[in-house]
Amino acid sequence: MSHSEGPSDIVRSGYDAVSYLYRPDDASPVEYRAWVDSLLLRLPAKSRVLDLGCGCGIPVARMVSQAGHQVTGVDLSDVQIERARGLVPAATFIRADMTTLDLPVESFDAVVCPYSIIHVPLEQQFGLLTRIGNWLTAGGTLLLTAGWEAWTGSEESWLDSSTPMWWSHTDVDTYREWLAEVGLHVDSVDFVQERDNGHSLFWAVKPHDHRGPGALAPTVRQPRIGASWAAMPGR
Repeated sequence: MSHSEGPSDIVRSGYDAVSYLYRPDDASPVEYRAWVDSLLLRLPAKSRVLDLGCGCGIPVARMVSQAGHQVTGVDLSDVQIERARGLVPAATFIRADMTTLDLPVESFDAVVCPYSIIHVPLEQQFGLLTRIGNWLTAGGTLLLTAGWEAWTGSEESWLDSSTPMWWSHTDVDTYREWLAEVGLHVDSVDFVQERDNGHSLFWAVKPHDHRGPGALAPTVRQPRIGASWAAMPGR
């Protein structure tokens, strides 16, 4: 890993390199299917759904699109976005850094963010959650997988390849507090096991009596930093 590379450079080049190894075209992760099935039950017909960290579009963008909803996927990796456009032609895909994404307020009925916020520097995560809260319509749903314990670090040979990868996340209680601060109501939070550790799975909703779009400007919060896990997290 080059010391001149920033976290986003490492994440982008990493997913460019391991895109097919990470998720083949015919992949169907069981836990994702259960989450998307639950999401679809919450969505009105022809909803607008934002998939942040969409990867190659499988399975989230594909399943939601096939259910008749309008999907916009965003990912940092050129390879992932190119694959997504071929695998899910009915959806719209944007190659962009989600932390600098400029989207209209109240433009999505749901935002799905599976295992992607953990690739964003901690000092930018509260601001991203604020943006998500503003992008959601009143009554809109957020599906977010984040950290359970605080950890920041990297792996030099991710997925048994020669590819480095980088992660950063705070603990579940901090994420719960941040979601409340940006005006989202947490319906539930579950622990998702992964090897010796795991992640948090949040379902949150933007209340109809929210203060209004743009009411919350992105603010830097000081996250809790923890020691390294015994096993590296993944997505």
